[in-house]
Order: sequence, then C-alpha cells, then structure tokens
Amino acid sequence: MTEPVQEFFSIGEVCSLTDLKPHVLRYWESQFRFLNPAKNRSGNRVYQRREIELIMLVKHLLYTEKYTIEGARQRIEQYRRTGELKPESRQALALETVRDLRAELLAILKLLDGDQAEGRE
Repeated sequence: MTEPVQEFFSIGEVCSLTDLKPHVLRYWESQFRFLNPAKNRSGNRVYQRREIELIMLVKHLLYTEKYTIEGARQRIEQYRRTGELKPESRQALALETVRDLRAELLAILKLLDGDQAEGRE
C-alpha cells in the first residue's frame, strides 16, 4: 500500500490502497458508524484520508490483532475516549504499509532468485 496524498478517494481507489474488496468496505460501514463516507452528486462514495486511516485501523484490529467486530468497535471507542484514535490510526496505516512493502519485496526477491536459478542450469 502506498501512502495516500490526495484528499478524496473513490471506493475503487480505497480498495486498491487497503487491499480490501468493495463489499467488505460496505459491510464495515454498516458495522462502524464512524465509517460514513460522503457521497458525490452521482451518489458514489467519496472517502477522505482520515477515513482511510480508520479503515486501516479496523483492518489491523480485525485481521492482525484478531478482534471481533464488536471487540474492534470497543477498542476504537476506547481510543476515541483516551484521545489515542488519530495516533493509533496513523500507526495502523504505517504498520500495514510496511507489511505490504515487505510482502512485495519478498515477492521480488523470489522472482530474482528464480531468475538466478535459471541462469545456473
């Protein structure tokens, strides 16, 4: 995942950035009231950077920390009450970015190693 720099994102762009499917994002919107993207004149969802950070926090809590939906909701509410929501969201975005970069680098190394193995034959 690359660090988003633009201000508004379509659902397709968010899916690409977060490596999530549109139906997952739509489901999370029904489960987490703070995930409520605005809609443009055409009725399409328009996400802001802070919503992408929150999506990455939800993804981190559900997929990495193995929280349930309810547990993730409670954890995020705890972050909100203690003023830790923004730093935790940014950290989740950074952690997921590093994890994705690591996976991409490992895939590149595997490809390079395969090329070298072919050259040895």
